[in-house]
Amino acid sequence: MLLALDTATATASLALYDHTRNHLLGEMSWEGRRRQTQDLFGAARALLDLLGVAPEQVTALAVTTGPGSFTGVRIAISAAKGIGLGLPAPPAVIGLPTLCVAAAPWLAAAAAPQCMALVCATIQAGRGRYNWAAFAPDDPLFRPAVADHYAGSAAEFASWLARRTVPAIWLAGEIGEDLNAAVQPLAHVTALDSVYAMRRAGVLARLAATYLAAGHADSLDSLQPLYLRQP
Repeated sequence: MLLALDTATATASLALYDHTRNHLLGEMSWEGRRRQTQDLFGAARALLDLLGVAPEQVTALAVTTGPGSFTGVRIAISAAKGIGLGLPAPPAVIGLPTLCVAAAPWLAAAAAPQCMALVCATIQAGRGRYNWAAFAPDDPLFRPAVADHYAGSAAEFASWLARRTVPAIWLAGEIGEDLNAAVQPLAHVTALDSVYAMRRAGVLARLAATYLAAGHADSLDSLQPLYLRQP
């Protein structure tokens, strides 16, 4: 069983995934409101109990590494390390940037021959700013490094999008009214429905299983937060 944890933003999320059958067993998401530390372990235990899964049946862990809130990113990584150390056998581990999870639901459709759209995933970074990264549809296992991420205002984001020389860009993730208005004049940019904007852990779990199956594993020691600027 794979346990996925995401507390990178105000929305906290957990999921349990049977990666031997590629089947999502259960998922919980809630507004953390700065209570992720108090709520996370209790929620994880409640999810396992609800599904009738014992903690020792967890053999893999997945976690979002950022960008996100300074504290939120560290909470999930610390929780993953603590859970991993407490398991009877060392688990398979994968840490994925937050924006990988925001982009993942759209990549298959973007890769269709009639589309071939660049997927640009974004989250709100507070004070009218955004973090974003671009994902080519023909590279579903792309894991962006710090240098592949960008940060700026809605106007700066729209200017960056305007300079991309591609036929189509799909904008996915947390799209505020300011960003939506800023990209309206850009005919090659389509703002997608925000149904996945909470970046639920179920998406993280499915994506993590794909990475692990392809041999892209990390270790508990190597899990580190991905920050775009100093807190």
